[in-house]
Amino acid sequence: MHSKVVIIGSGPAGLTAALYAARANLEPLVVRGLQPGGLITTTSEVENYPGFVDGIGGFELAENMEKQAARFGTQFLDTLVTQIDATVRPFVLHTDSGEPITADTIIVATGASPRKLGVPGEVELANRGVSYCATCDGFFFRGKSVVVVGGGNSAMDEGLFLTRYVNELIVIHRRDELRADPILQERAFANPKVRFIWDSTVAAVLGTDKVTGVRVRNLKTGAITELATDGVFPYVGHVPNTQVFAGLLTLDENDYIVTDARQHTNVAGIFAAGDVVDHVYRQAITAAGEGCKAAMEATWYLAEHEHAAKKQAEREAVAAPA
Repeated sequence: MHSKVVIIGSGPAGLTAALYAARANLEPLVVRGLQPGGLITTTSEVENYPGFVDGIGGFELAENMEKQAARFGTQFLDTLVTQIDATVRPFVLHTDSGEPITADTIIVATGASPRKLGVPGEVELANRGVSYCATCDGFFFRGKSVVVVGGGNSAMDEGLFLTRYVNELIVIHRRDELRADPILQERAFANPKVRFIWDSTVAAVLGTDKVTGVRVRNLKTGAITELATDGVFPYVGHVPNTQVFAGLLTLDENDYIVTDARQHTNVAGIFAAGDVVDHVYRQAITAAGEGCKAAMEATWYLAEHEHAAKKQAEREAVAAPA
């Protein structure tokens, strides 16, 4: 399987790149990965993406983006890229399906995954009360009490979504004030179902077959208390999905891909965009913008190399003996 442009990842960055590459008649191939649509699909309501006056569900936004890219000829493949050979041209992408893909250019848009708390009980009770997706699992906590860990936009947005189902939402935050946007803070403080535990972290998730509580550590006093709860939703940041690119692409100290202002990586012909690059803004709109830039750069890269190859062929034809 060969494509002029292979896009790894299918969130806003990857799907926008696909749209632009497809409209340039490059027939891009999108490798969807583990989470088709990206993290935006786990967001219940997106209110800050331009063009949607009343907001739009994250899943619906990603679905619309994919349909738009497909309309212009984008192809999609449900597999995982496990290794990239950049020592040859075209590039060779190895996949977990066993079928290699070759590509003249690559756009990396693999995004980021929720950061784990890294405390006892979290892994053992995953999907048994510990969840990283309120939109996916909120329904299962009807009438119950749940804990949200974090104080940023994700914590408040997903926490407010959970209040549709739960009787009580307890926000545990390591600081004494939230980092979320003011409008989300106002909604959270005004919601009678929400209460806050400040200057604290979750030291352990408690339970055997399911979550029954959390152990809470106060960061100022060091005091440890136990709190009964039916669920734990950590929203404490993200980790870039760059494991497969280690040793190939330059990564920063936090393992985000390093690019220049035009989405170029250290390997000519490989570009990167979205949350796999951006650890500052992490917005759907900025990811889409970077996806657009990456696709345009890939288009210009291909045109330049095709032009150079044509000129070289013409020179060789002239120099060839009659």
